[in-house]
Amino acid sequence: MNYLAHAYLSFNEPQILVGNMISDFVKGKKQFDYASGIHRGIRLHRAIDDFTDTHEAIKEIKEFFRADYRLYSGAFTDIVLDYYLANDEREFVNEKALLDFSQRVYTSLNNQVATLPQAFIPFFDAMKKHDFLYHYRFQWGIRNSFEGMVRRAAYIHDAGKAFAIFQENIQLIQPYYDQFFPLLKKYAAHTMEQLLHDDSYIFEKK
Repeated sequence: MNYLAHAYLSFNEPQILVGNMISDFVKGKKQFDYASGIHRGIRLHRAIDDFTDTHEAIKEIKEFFRADYRLYSGAFTDIVLDYYLANDEREFVNEKALLDFSQRVYTSLNNQVATLPQAFIPFFDAMKKHDFLYHYRFQWGIRNSFEGMVRRAAYIHDAGKAFAIFQENIQLIQPYYDQFFPLLKKYAAHTMEQLLHDDSYIFEKK
């Protein structure tokens, strides 16, 4: 899943949100340097990713991109899923609900900016400036996100084909998202509840 989904699946818990958003910028034992709530958010992020990567519906979406992008098919799929979430009226009843949610996320992260890893700060600044979370609602926002991902990638240099694949298959991909996301949301809520009552990180840290 991409940033909108990870923010949404933090269930309005501020420290969980931080951990969920910074997880990809925190390597190895660095996760134990953070407060317990943030560490739980990091663990939740990784549980969400594991659930996503192994689900059959996600494997089907990856197939749309695999022939042209191989190992990067998963990265494009993650971004695409945020488009469907941003337009999912079961989760965001209208465009304003998504806009309001996006602003709450930026405000919450701003309020905890001292806890964010330095490597995440430039990305977060760009996220706020260009309102990534809200703009996932639009096809041009997905195109921009594809292009940003390609700029950071080592072995691919063009997002044009990926965007064309997305546009050509929007309706075909939709049922896979519809099948997958309610299951992910239920799994993430259950996992977070377990993490909130789990003190094993204290012993791991020691």
